[in-house]
Amino acid sequence: MNVLNNEVNEQTPTAPESKEVKAYKRINRRRRIQVNILRVLIFVILIGGWELLTRVGPPVIDPFFWGQPSGIWNQIITWVTQGTAQGPLLEQIAVTLEEAILGFAIGSVLGVIFGVVLGRNRYLSDILGPYVKALNSIPRVALAPLFAVGLGLGMQSKVALAAVLVFFIVFFNAFQGVREVDRNLLANARILGASPSRVTTSVILPSALTWIFASLHTSFSFALVGAVVGEYVGAIQGIGLMIQTAGANFNANGVFAAMVLLAAIALISEALITALERRLLRWRPSAVVEATI
Repeated sequence: MNVLNNEVNEQTPTAPESKEVKAYKRINRRRRIQVNILRVLIFVILIGGWELLTRVGPPVIDPFFWGQPSGIWNQIITWVTQGTAQGPLLEQIAVTLEEAILGFAIGSVLGVIFGVVLGRNRYLSDILGPYVKALNSIPRVALAPLFAVGLGLGMQSKVALAAVLVFFIVFFNAFQGVREVDRNLLANARILGASPSRVTTSVILPSALTWIFASLHTSFSFALVGAVVGEYVGAIQGIGLMIQTAGANFNANGVFAAMVLLAAIALISEALITALERRLLRWRPSAVVEATI
């Protein structure tokens, strides 16, 4: 039977793609190549120009104050091979990454929960709205010394600051995503007998996922900022402490090298979140379908 099915499948012709779809794919492929070329070109111009301006005599950019790309690269190699003043480089990255991930997870979960609850309950949102806006107006980075005093110099204060930075971004997007759910979908679900919890899990959350994921793309970078700022205020390990130590020693290359590491972590996390978004939102119409309608 399996052999017969395979023969039938092989003999069944696949539906040919339309000319519009083929043209779109061709244009999209060409555009992707152009974007990658321009990205590399901009990188080469910026880094090459920076390096050149530090080497001409007299230098236009003073490498003592602003570093130079070759010095930044050498600093990273030194950290990888010889370690940092605080210990092995991977250990410093792991500490900051753990703080950022915990803060990101806590802030995201709380932001989604409160955003959905207040988005569904207008009466409750009217009551708590002024308090949420007042808390949102507080500069969250200024809370770092307060968390350091109240929670100590350990991981707790960094996680708390990262969670606070993430919470409001996710909260407002989840709140707005719930408010933007199609009212016809909600009415149909209630007519079919869906309970409030079923409406929330089967209609509201899937509809608001686009808004939620839009906030997650930027939230992890803010979680990194919270972890690094917390380490900068007071810590015994982490990339933030590496930045503080390099700055105190007038090591501009060390400061930029730590920033390069943070940028690499942020780009990797962005790729992972994008992959997760594509997996969870596979039901959305693809770009090709949208372009051909």
